[in-house]
Amino acid sequence: MKFSTPCVRTQVLPSLRPLWFALASAGLCAASLTVHAQNVSETVQLAQNLRSPSMSEMVVAATRTEQPLSDLVADVSIVDRDSIERSGATGLGDLLARLPGVEMSRNGGPGTTTSLFLRGAETRFTAVYIDGVRMDSQSTGGAAWETIPLGLIDRIEVLRGPAGAVYGSDAMGGVIQIFTKRGEKGVAPFVSVGVGNRATTKLEAGVSGASGTVDYSLGLMRDESDGFNARPVAGQNPDKDGYRNTAGNARLGLQLNSAHRLEGSLMVGDTNSGYDSGLGKDDRNLHTMHALGLNWLAQWSTAYKTRLSITDSRDKYETTPTVYLSDTRLRGYLFQNEWRQGAHLITAALERREDHLENKPIDRDRSQNALALGYGFNAGGHTIHVNARHDDDSEFGGKNTGSVAYGYAITPQWRATASVGTAFRAPTLYQRFSQYGVASLRPESARNAELGLRYAQGDSSLSAVAYRNRVTNLISFVGASACSPLQTQGCYANTARAEYKGVTLAASHRIGTVQLHGSLDLQRPRDLDTGKQLARRAKHHGTFGADTVIAGWTLGAEVQASGRRYDTVANTNVLGGYTLINLYASTRIARDYTLLARVDNLTDKDYQLARTYATPGRTLFVGLKWAPQ
Repeated sequence: MKFSTPCVRTQVLPSLRPLWFALASAGLCAASLTVHAQNVSETVQLAQNLRSPSMSEMVVAATRTEQPLSDLVADVSIVDRDSIERSGATGLGDLLARLPGVEMSRNGGPGTTTSLFLRGAETRFTAVYIDGVRMDSQSTGGAAWETIPLGLIDRIEVLRGPAGAVYGSDAMGGVIQIFTKRGEKGVAPFVSVGVGNRATTKLEAGVSGASGTVDYSLGLMRDESDGFNARPVAGQNPDKDGYRNTAGNARLGLQLNSAHRLEGSLMVGDTNSGYDSGLGKDDRNLHTMHALGLNWLAQWSTAYKTRLSITDSRDKYETTPTVYLSDTRLRGYLFQNEWRQGAHLITAALERREDHLENKPIDRDRSQNALALGYGFNAGGHTIHVNARHDDDSEFGGKNTGSVAYGYAITPQWRATASVGTAFRAPTLYQRFSQYGVASLRPESARNAELGLRYAQGDSSLSAVAYRNRVTNLISFVGASACSPLQTQGCYANTARAEYKGVTLAASHRIGTVQLHGSLDLQRPRDLDTGKQLARRAKHHGTFGADTVIAGWTLGAEVQASGRRYDTVANTNVLGGYTLINLYASTRIARDYTLLARVDNLTDKDYQLARTYATPGRTLFVGLKWAPQ
């Protein structure tokens, strides 16, 4: 199967034309690139970020071990704290949706149900970790993005492409690793306040530092807003649907000696958001989460080190006054071994995961035990990664996954990569044991292949990655005719097959004092049985940004664009394409004070990410941060 980088002959939807021409001017269509099916080692900062990542920067998402960016074959993006602050994003989903290969769907405003699609894959197909702690819901499947507090995050790594051979169940579309701040020498406090339209207020405060053998980091945040009418349709309450989000985190490290270190981390969050349940009727989403992790890191010799981790997470969702409760608890144990000798890296890991779901009448547990092995080689311009993993589930038995990736430095500037891999996701406890459940459901399985090409020199970079990810045993909700006689409203079944196929283009280039950067995704997420486009995913989407510094001000503009989507799997109810323009400016007004101003959706574009649900419209925000230098 061929993928060709479209140039003059490609037709582009009107909503994407501003982005398309901007990317073309940056040189993405300088040459036609034909590839067959796999990966590029591509790190793309958010459009607001002027800092290019160093190739020696350490990344963990690709192999679950620290490796220099230059050694990776995987398709990875990095978002640092400066990028997060400049983004002005109200939620984690809004921020990630500006990255290559990522789309977002949301039922209303911040605090409501949010879905993220990596390369078009279902939101439950992304494995999410906070400081190494696995987050998931055994009701809906996937992390509850709306509950993860963006203000407490220091760094994000986004791995696009299946990684089941490294992470086990769920990593069929990719992996997102989220990190909080680690304390460094000295004491570094900060306080940040901000206000916006719709009575939006934001407060963040924290302190981090290190002294002797101890390092620490503490953070608190509070966001709230009156919101807007999220469902402006007949039969729903025409009031504003506001939200409140309160969260905190703590991270503590103790260096016992030169070879042994203990670490502990905790993040907690509480979200309270409104939604309409009829004319004159309102309900509240009450969503709480925590992520707790304990780690022992040991360097037994110059070549051999281990990590022992115990983690615990919770995703609790309830509504009031309508009574509903879903409570997921995950417990994890990991013993990871790394042996480095010259150009060689050997890894071996034992892992156990325990899931529990309470969602009346469900009160069930399950567990997975796994052995994962990996080999890496990097020398003479060649990079090889081989991984294999066996998971044994207490419910359905064993599942094997594997991956092979290869990268070759053609020249110091050009690098080509290729990989193949498999992945799976075990059915959720809700899919198996609810009133719509089928206990005999089989795991969803994926086979992925990618090819990539990357160029980097100075302030300029160019990359293309082509991929094809096919999923079998896809779990979908079917009509009552295919279910047991008692399931009169339908049930879950392994009835579908899906294919996520596409090309991701990304580039950055400096012209004088202006830094340009952007990405464009051309994809075809479809149901293989019906040939129809998968719901709420576009065939074209992308971003383009430009930044400069003038008289002490950092000024930036960004265009986000998406083609049309369908709200249903039957490809009815079209969600129109859209183009959004965002602006931001920041400056240091005193030694310890930084001012930030941002306007999102400058033209007040009316668009939908889910049918009958409104989006915020033009959003204004001004913030002030105090951080002693």
